[in-house]
Amino acid sequence: MNRAEQIRALNRLSPEELVDRADGRLIVLDSLDDLHAHFAESIASVIRANSEVGQPTVLIVPYGPTGQYPPLRDIINNERISLARTTLFFMDEYADAGGHVVPETHPASFRGAMRWFWDALDADLRPDPANVVFPDEQNLDRLDEMIRSAGGVEVCFGGIGIHGHLAFNEPEPGVQDSDPRLVRLNDFTVTMNAIRSHVGGDLENFPRYALTLGMTQCLSARQIRLYCRNDVPDLDWANTILRLAVLGEPGDDYPVTWIREHPDWQVITDRNTASRPKHVL
Repeated sequence: MNRAEQIRALNRLSPEELVDRADGRLIVLDSLDDLHAHFAESIASVIRANSEVGQPTVLIVPYGPTGQYPPLRDIINNERISLARTTLFFMDEYADAGGHVVPETHPASFRGAMRWFWDALDADLRPDPANVVFPDEQNLDRLDEMIRSAGGVEVCFGGIGIHGHLAFNEPEPGVQDSDPRLVRLNDFTVTMNAIRSHVGGDLENFPRYALTLGMTQCLSARQIRLYCRNDVPDLDWANTILRLAVLGEPGDDYPVTWIREHPDWQVITDRNTASRPKHVL
């Protein structure tokens, strides 16, 4: 496989050709707002359906994308959807080189950034705090067993990084079979996330490590639903990785491509991200 040539060929595809070749695995929505609304409803619909038949829900969810959480809050509160029997395994959390997660007060902390969401839910609808699980130094070696004990993951929801990371599974040999672990984030990831984090481009002090679920846990979910979008204004950074995710040959160089060997996966995007890049290199 020549990945560079493959990317050139994929980036030449029109959005219509992309959708056609994806054979039902790609949903293209009109706008970013539509994507966030779809994401929120997708999460709510799983919990709603299970609640109606008295079944628990176990999901893998990301901190980012984040635009789905305000509409999800509204759906839960307005429809009185209880999360009492919902277990949420968050994909990852920033850490130091020793594997200690950053404190919730750190501006990059995913746990801290999600605090507003739990507080915004009506008190009687909130999940048991014990069922909101972020990777940390105490549970890292137990996460796989915790997922198994909960009955397995029904849906793995997530985004896609510029270099194809799912959770914080960066490109590395054997990543398809990886388990929860401490990872060193590559320069692409650090740069993109620093741009989003309002830290003034401080690459020296931005977290370089994270604790993450492995690809094994993500790929073991019964369904995979990923949301891919250009969230930074005027930066078409996600157009290529979208195309690789839905049509690229599976490989460790872009870990998200391994979803193509899963029996039930789908990627949701918006028209902007599905468009051809302005320049095909």
